[in-house]
Amino acid sequence: MTRTWEISSVTDAAEARVATARLAAAYGVPALERTRLTAALSTHLRQCLTKGGTWRLGVEAPAAGAGVLHVVVTPSREAAAAGETPWSTSVACPGAVEPAGMPGGADVADSGFAEALLGADEDTALVLEKLSAQEELVAFHREELHQTNQGVLALHAELDAAGRAQREAFAAEHQARREAEAARRRLTFLADASAVLTSSLNHDEIVRLLPGLLVPEYAHSVDVWLFDNDNGSDRQGPVSHPAAAVRAARTGRPQYAAHHPGGLPGVDDQPPSVLEPNRPLLCIPLVTRQAPLGVLTLSPPGARWDPDDAVMLIELTRRASIAIDNARRFEHNRDIAETLQRALLTDLPETPGLGLAARYLPATHGLNIGGDWYDAFRQRDGSLITIVGDVTGHGLRAAVMMSQLRTALRAYAVDGGSPGRLLTRLHQFLHHLQPDLYATAVIARFHPDDPTLTWAAAGHPPPVLRTPDGRVHTLDARPGAMLGIPLRQEIADHTVRLSPGSTLALYTDGLVERRAHGIDPGIERLAAALGGFGTEELDTDLYGSADRILRPLLSDSERDDDVCLLLCHFRGTR
Repeated sequence: MTRTWEISSVTDAAEARVATARLAAAYGVPALERTRLTAALSTHLRQCLTKGGTWRLGVEAPAAGAGVLHVVVTPSREAAAAGETPWSTSVACPGAVEPAGMPGGADVADSGFAEALLGADEDTALVLEKLSAQEELVAFHREELHQTNQGVLALHAELDAAGRAQREAFAAEHQARREAEAARRRLTFLADASAVLTSSLNHDEIVRLLPGLLVPEYAHSVDVWLFDNDNGSDRQGPVSHPAAAVRAARTGRPQYAAHHPGGLPGVDDQPPSVLEPNRPLLCIPLVTRQAPLGVLTLSPPGARWDPDDAVMLIELTRRASIAIDNARRFEHNRDIAETLQRALLTDLPETPGLGLAARYLPATHGLNIGGDWYDAFRQRDGSLITIVGDVTGHGLRAAVMMSQLRTALRAYAVDGGSPGRLLTRLHQFLHHLQPDLYATAVIARFHPDDPTLTWAAAGHPPPVLRTPDGRVHTLDARPGAMLGIPLRQEIADHTVRLSPGSTLALYTDGLVERRAHGIDPGIERLAAALGGFGTEELDTDLYGSADRILRPLLSDSERDDDVCLLLCHFRGTR
């Protein structure tokens, strides 16, 4: 509904103002909004009165309930002609019930009162204007505070996120450190274990070392199943093995047998073993390029293996396979070499009035074959030639050269010749045959009808002579140089008278030389050992005496060189 008032005087304006205020109050407009409405209306009406004419005030109220109260001031004809436009304002009416009766207008007869009322409204308008400015300022600061609070909240969120990121970074760094330490530990173990396995050339010893290396850190138990060298069968005989181990042997791939998947890289999962159903088993084949050697079966130290540990175990098994294969090859070659070496050594001849005993011990390192040799044979005139020699180097080449020298010496001795002459010819032969290979040798000649020993040496340790009275002499007359060196030489003979019961010891440097002490202390020990025998003991048991000489001189079990000893016991003519 709409109410209108004609306004041409200040009392008309006051009455319309009062009526509008009452109408707004009747529709539930809040006091502050009513005050703003009446103040604004009074200010505009005072402006209208100064322009003259009759103005119209219209108030349109909602029919019922909540709505909007519209207030419109229409200009007079004169003002409209001058271009004045209507003035309007609106205010929300929160009231839910239509007023029972429309409030009437106020009877304002006193123009002074009306003037005062409108003036008060103008003052109120100024106050409200300042109040609005303050409200805007408060709203501005409230928004600033809100923005600040939002920034603080965002900062707290960023700090929390940074804290979480830092904690995650610390955790990741700690985890990386643990993984790096575990990797370093595995690599160190792998290097140390590999060094232990490759330090031995005995495959049985390598197999014995494996459990000690792996238990208890990387395995609870270790079983090594080796195949026979020739046909690949089980060298242990009819022993039951887990199905996973058999499959590993057939496929050449690691197998994991358990109730749960292992998740191990490069390993096939299999059902649990019937032999050990409650324990996981890791079966790794021992393989080489030529043929499988066997299977290594392990049980975990805990519930299961770490994948990185499994990778390390597979690599260690590969290295153990190589070590076992190398040891087997070495043992095979050593047996061949030892057989060859024994075949090259001569059976000593039986000579009236002279006892002979020889001992040969191969080095404990390498193929156990070298260039040390001894020999004894008769010449046409009945003399007995005994020789001990040593070709430089080790291995098959030295053994072959030793065999050639022995054969050449026997050929030269057919034509006769003294020990010095024989060595001179050997020197020339070796220099032309093998310019880069050298040898040392000592030759002693005995004649059954002459108690004179003739001997000559070329770069070789001096012979040791024990006389019947127990005294020992080192025959250190000037020897020749090594055989085969690029030097022209004539090797001289030396002689010494023998009495029945005398014993001559010819030997190679492996018997007396030690790296830490040199050769002279060893020769002194040999002389002391030889002097400790009685003549009857040497006469009755020369081979036993040779063994008793070797025992104290070779107390250490490790030898870098071959050892050769030839005892010649002169009994004299009977």
